[in-house]
Amino acid sequence: MALKVLSALDAARTQYYHFKAIIVAGMGLFTDAYDLFCIPPIMRIIGRIYYQTLVVDQNGVVIKKQYDIPLHIVSIIVAIALVGTVIGQLIFGSLGDRKGRRHVYGLALMLMVVSSFGCGFSICRTRDCVVGSLIFYRFLLGVGIGGDYPLSATIMSEFANKRTRGAFIAAVFSMQGLGILASSAVTMVICKIFEAASGDGTPDEADVAWRLILMLGAIPAALTYYWRMMMPETARFTALVERNVAQAAKDMERVLEVSMSQIAEDSPITTPESLSYPLFSPQFFRRHGRDLFSCATTWFLVDVVFYSSNLFQSQIYNRYVPNTDNDPTVSVFSEAFAVARLQAIVAVCSTIPGYWVTVYFIDKIGRVRIQMMGFFFMAIVYLAIGIPYKHWGRGVDAGFMVLYGLTFFFANFGPNTTTFIVPAELFPARFRSTCHGISGAIGKVGAIIGAVGFIQAAKDTDNDGFPETSSMRAALVSLGAVCIIGLVVTYMFMRETMGRSLEENENE
Repeated sequence: MALKVLSALDAARTQYYHFKAIIVAGMGLFTDAYDLFCIPPIMRIIGRIYYQTLVVDQNGVVIKKQYDIPLHIVSIIVAIALVGTVIGQLIFGSLGDRKGRRHVYGLALMLMVVSSFGCGFSICRTRDCVVGSLIFYRFLLGVGIGGDYPLSATIMSEFANKRTRGAFIAAVFSMQGLGILASSAVTMVICKIFEAASGDGTPDEADVAWRLILMLGAIPAALTYYWRMMMPETARFTALVERNVAQAAKDMERVLEVSMSQIAEDSPITTPESLSYPLFSPQFFRRHGRDLFSCATTWFLVDVVFYSSNLFQSQIYNRYVPNTDNDPTVSVFSEAFAVARLQAIVAVCSTIPGYWVTVYFIDKIGRVRIQMMGFFFMAIVYLAIGIPYKHWGRGVDAGFMVLYGLTFFFANFGPNTTTFIVPAELFPARFRSTCHGISGAIGKVGAIIGAVGFIQAAKDTDNDGFPETSSMRAALVSLGAVCIIGLVVTYMFMRETMGRSLEENENE
């Protein structure tokens, strides 16, 4: 027999507190995307300040200046945040089930805020010290971001009603799209302000600009810290894990428009002892092993593909972004502005629509169909780019850009969003945050492979600095194959969770 307070949550109409929870929970995802997508233009600025190389002719005469950050430095800066995310998901996911969602939720957000400021605030000005400081604080930022993933998804799933639960969790995840747009907008505004004040910009001015861009990303998250601390513990954790049904009813009466008479139990109820099997026990694997495998594997596969967008960026930036290799008169601020503008265009035209189309359809056509569809069309797009890659060559034209945008659209209207949603719906309350963290951590291992491992394909360039056709074709076709594997795994192992309560999904 279902507890009254949980039945009331499942049947509750959509109300103010649901939208407030979306904003409060989504700020962590907002900060995640902001810090991820502000790095490409910031790398352009840091390259100008700290990595100047003089190209000379046979007589020792300077021909031009180059500002290329070594590939291993870029890889470390990108990967270290993902490594931190893996650790954060495992640690905070476990703490969320042991100590409660609310008790560790604020800690994850505060770690993100402090490390975001730390990324921009370095006590030194030498190249090695600045890069070392950035790497250290991006690792801490990754830990905070990793902690936010399982907690945000779990909290939203446990507050939502079963009719619109998928849309609410997807709306939390869609805050990433706003974070991408915000990072691009802030970067463009900062660059225009500094360029208007100083023209080409001195190293000192440019050094202030990139730090300011990073630190401003912490402000929205900091503003929601108070509201996170004021959130009550979720009723499902209080009732099912702490076994305090009366307190769960009191907490829900505070935030939802229900009376105590509707949610208070007539007699004390405790969780049956037969359901107290431990995590990773034989009984756990019999009941939930297939779900954990499907969630972790599909998250791994989609992150390999999603984070490999670096394959495209080197070619697209070389075509659409002015730089000093092609035009010595281009200022550092103009170059960073152009990168941010391109990211904003992609976000508005493909990334953000993908998130919100999922919000609209997730509770209408289901998680499994959306995930299968996303993997299928991503495979088609990667094969369409990869097989005739020689045709696209250097002509990054409208057709190429449309296909590039579609990779983001079908990732978000597909497995990038559903892999965040489903682990928060399948597992028992006492394992929910932990299993979401495990799934996400394995996914971020795939992200490291996509962001760093596949970058080797873009490393091999021709005399004009464009990726070699053979290596890029092989990498892109491989990504298409990864999407096909994701489609097969989804079809064979993933269970639909739409329209059921969390307890029904657990016991099925």
